[in-house]
Amino acid sequence: MAHTGTHSQPVRSCLLLVVVSVCVQQVHGVWPLPQQLHQSADRGCLSPQRFSFTYGRDSAAQTGCSVLDAAFKRYFSIIFPDFTKGSENRLQYVWSEPQPFVVSVSVKTGGCDGYPDEDSDESYNLSVSEGQAVLRSVTVWGALRGLESFSQLVYQDDYGSYFINKTEIVDFPRFAFRGLLLDTSRHYLPLHAILKTLDAMAYSKFNVFHWHIVDDPSFPYQSRTFPDLSNKGAFHPFTHIYTQSDVMRVIEHARMRGIRVVPEFDSPGHTQSWGKGQPGLLTPCYKGGVPSGSFGPVDPTIDTTYKFMESLLKEVKFVFPDSYVHLGGDEVSFACWQSNPNVRKFMEKMGFGKDFTKLESFYMESIMNMTAALNRTSIVWQDVFDYHERIPQDTVLEIWKGEKYQAELSRMTQAGHRVLLSAPWYINHISYGQDWRNSYAVQPQNFSGTEEQKKLVIGGEVAMWGEYVDATNLTPRLWPRACAAAERLWSNEEKTLNADLAFPRLEEFRCELLRYWKYNVVLKS
Repeated sequence: MAHTGTHSQPVRSCLLLVVVSVCVQQVHGVWPLPQQLHQSADRGCLSPQRFSFTYGRDSAAQTGCSVLDAAFKRYFSIIFPDFTKGSENRLQYVWSEPQPFVVSVSVKTGGCDGYPDEDSDESYNLSVSEGQAVLRSVTVWGALRGLESFSQLVYQDDYGSYFINKTEIVDFPRFAFRGLLLDTSRHYLPLHAILKTLDAMAYSKFNVFHWHIVDDPSFPYQSRTFPDLSNKGAFHPFTHIYTQSDVMRVIEHARMRGIRVVPEFDSPGHTQSWGKGQPGLLTPCYKGGVPSGSFGPVDPTIDTTYKFMESLLKEVKFVFPDSYVHLGGDEVSFACWQSNPNVRKFMEKMGFGKDFTKLESFYMESIMNMTAALNRTSIVWQDVFDYHERIPQDTVLEIWKGEKYQAELSRMTQAGHRVLLSAPWYINHISYGQDWRNSYAVQPQNFSGTEEQKKLVIGGEVAMWGEYVDATNLTPRLWPRACAAAERLWSNEEKTLNADLAFPRLEEFRCELLRYWKYNVVLKS
């Protein structure tokens, strides 16, 4: 079954131009740059009334595939935004008869009802010729990436006519994990801001939404097991929370765009908001031998802490389908633990002496083992590795500290761990001018190590921390600055080292993002 525009509308076709030389104008680029891209100056005209998506006869996915059926509708609106707004009724010129154009999509495997995962094949081949495009992929997730590339190849002339050049693309991602972190604790982000970000991620071929959902300032996640965590820990118990329905909507919106959702429940530090709704979880701080009334990190010395964490992680597994969960483990202040006599007694009993890194290690090892027992893969911040903890071998380590991250890459991969790099992509930090060039210059595998070590770098992610970011400035701070990392993580590094050559494509891609948002393409399924 083909998916087309509405045929009852007045037919717009292509302006018949006498000046033949316009057909050899510069062809349009794709962001991020495909692995292989060959374009011709020959171009064909597209008419929304004669344009359709269809499934190839040999495709394992056919009409009824939720992911691709929705994608066909979505990308029709993206490719022909003014058509969907009714401007086809504006002043017409002298037109030639439009020709049909069919995009045939074939995938080797179905999987339309599943979720993308760490092993998803996102490769695709795209061939655009006269009157047709043929898109082939192994999975529906690869087909989504190919549809995005196709949409970027379509452009308009000054008269509003749509064109696409003859093109051949062979493409696949360089790294399997291409993430973007949003912090929804320091400033609550309304649902529409998260969904809009997911749309933009799909345009840039990001494939992991790292949801730093809770932290010290607030606990907006509405837990079904521990409802008081958000009732007492959110900025507001009704207006500034993510209900189970909200979370499901985010996960489904992401799934339809081939994006994984990896939640982060960071502990034992960054948990002040947790303690409001879970008495006894945090460590009481002492001053002058008596409780001061303030609290520190999670108390790692009592059994109830581990029972609570086990119950919470079981819920996380039930709610979030991805096989990864981020456990945090960073920036733990030891001052409160040092002040607490019960903690000091526990340290002595365990033979930790006065080395509080051993206490944190004890806690994190317990939490990682719980996660493994739930058949989930842990991601932890680099602090966990730096404290020489006994880390399960399949744990993924994330580097966030900006200085000397190359040396950290060497140490972690030498120990046999998979690694994510985020340190150079903390783009909540801003500076005047084209600071995207700093992100673009990052070389994730440029460190001292063997080829086997470098294969352990599975990707990286852009981080947008929320101290000074809310829904009013999230989008302009993220885009197009995040696109630099998107290309570094997807494209061939040798072909994308020159930022000056990349700039015209990035400038054009920014205009496309603005056009998408202008025509309210976002938030549609």
